[in-house]
Amino acid sequence: MKIGFIGLGNMGAPMAKNLSEAGHDVFGYDIAQISLHGIQQVGNLEGASRGMEVVITMLPNGTILKDVYKEIVTFGSKNAIFIDCSTVDVESAVTVAQLAKLNDIQPFDAPVSGGVVGAEAGTLTFMAGGDETTFDIIKPLFELMGQKAVLCGKNGAGQAAKICNNMILGVSMIAVCEAFALADELHLDRQKMFDVVSTSSGQCWSLNTYCPAAGIGPMSPSDNDYKPGFASDLMLKDLTLAQTAANSKNVFTPMGNHAQKLYSDFIAKDGSGIDFSGIINFIKNNSRTTP
Repeated sequence: MKIGFIGLGNMGAPMAKNLSEAGHDVFGYDIAQISLHGIQQVGNLEGASRGMEVVITMLPNGTILKDVYKEIVTFGSKNAIFIDCSTVDVESAVTVAQLAKLNDIQPFDAPVSGGVVGAEAGTLTFMAGGDETTFDIIKPLFELMGQKAVLCGKNGAGQAAKICNNMILGVSMIAVCEAFALADELHLDRQKMFDVVSTSSGQCWSLNTYCPAAGIGPMSPSDNDYKPGFASDLMLKDLTLAQTAANSKNVFTPMGNHAQKLYSDFIAKDGSGIDFSGIINFIKNNSRTTP
């Protein structure tokens, strides 16, 4: 397939590379003019969208996404498929989908879960929103970049699934970090706590797979001085998207709301650019000490 890839940052670059290594012709564009082995670099949005069978975008936010789509839909071929893998608000996803359809382009929102590690390893999970027949056509592309792709519903459903998932992730990571902070004060060995909880009712991905305590469980950012696999800034972005959606629908999400505030406070206290699991140190530093 002839694929245009717009946005070659920490996530986009390895995703584009995996497609190229599988034999697809990938034409990449990034505002930073990033050059990647195996990716044919183009100098503008037109070069990454005109004549392409598929165009994939991986962009920072909904505002940029809408600005990019206003341009690329004018270059897109009739019946081309545009897949947006950014994490944005549902409203933006629906807006660009409508814009694509007006230009006879098949749109999909397909945000991902798995972070940079998953993008590099090709083990991402895609949450897709769009037409079922078109999904069957592009599913092989998802399988090259990830390990699972789920069609969640119509356009916008992928973004809805992503923000719900990451609200759970943010809340559960905080709970795991609080548990380790409490275990430390109770003089409970961290490894013993992991051995118990990871096979008991408290088990969750934040503990079993992405443990915030260094040296415990599988390798994770905590074992690399919290160098981000998924930055705290991105977690705050996703929690904010979830709260915006919850407020618009009058849904009571007190835990999601509190998680958003805690990550905001964490980032304000030098947490920016640190993996989201690094909030364990923020929690420990703000713990009450025994007199």
